[in-house]
Amino acid sequence: MGRMTETVKVLLIINVIFFIGSQLIGDVAYEYFALWFIKNPNFHFWQVITHMFMHGGFMHILFNMYALWAFGSPIEQMLGQKRFVFFYFSAGIGAALLHTLVNFYAYQKGFSGLLELGWTPPEVMSFIEQAYTSNRFRIPEGMDEGTLRSMLQSFGNPAVGASGAIYGILVAFGMMFPNVELFLLFVPVPIKAKYFIPALIVLDLFSGVTGYSIFGGSIAHFAHVGGALFGFIMMYYWKKNQFNDNRWY
Repeated sequence: MGRMTETVKVLLIINVIFFIGSQLIGDVAYEYFALWFIKNPNFHFWQVITHMFMHGGFMHILFNMYALWAFGSPIEQMLGQKRFVFFYFSAGIGAALLHTLVNFYAYQKGFSGLLELGWTPPEVMSFIEQAYTSNRFRIPEGMDEGTLRSMLQSFGNPAVGASGAIYGILVAFGMMFPNVELFLLFVPVPIKAKYFIPALIVLDLFSGVTGYSIFGGSIAHFAHVGGALFGFIMMYYWKKNQFNDNRWY
């Protein structure tokens, strides 16, 4: 985890440019480049890629870019430049897909719940749009509040960040360097990658299922899990098929 590789350097530069630009432009940048729910009027197909270069704040991009440098460089050295690019974007897109699927499930559950109360589809859409634009709504009688809020959050909260791709890289690192010891800021003892990285993914899965997060709210936990899952699938396949003999330079 020393020398920065070329692709990692380029990704870092692009992320910083996007971050500075989004801070200067403001909400318009997030409307066009963050990943919105597919039924939200702000959704555009290119957001599946561009959201990976958007970040919510300085600490968000700082931690992601540190992880990209620390773990991405040795993985690029192992995979080769072209395969690393394919891996990085595939993990990020996989994260977006799982995040969207989970949001779609939450959205449909809330939508169906309102229909069961006797609402018509146009009435449901009008309610969603009003709640989205004004950020004010009432809980309909007979409707579960948690289900309703999950529906509205799925519709109105965009996803940003390289975290999905980073989680794919973390999984790859754990598979290639399982015995490397990692230090955490809040744990004063080293933990081997083969223990630390799975524990981190399990924690994200727990937070995604239960809604309880020790790292605070507004975290797309299933995007992390999606990036990790796609990263694992790719690395498992490549290791099984001896990728070292067929690197994509």
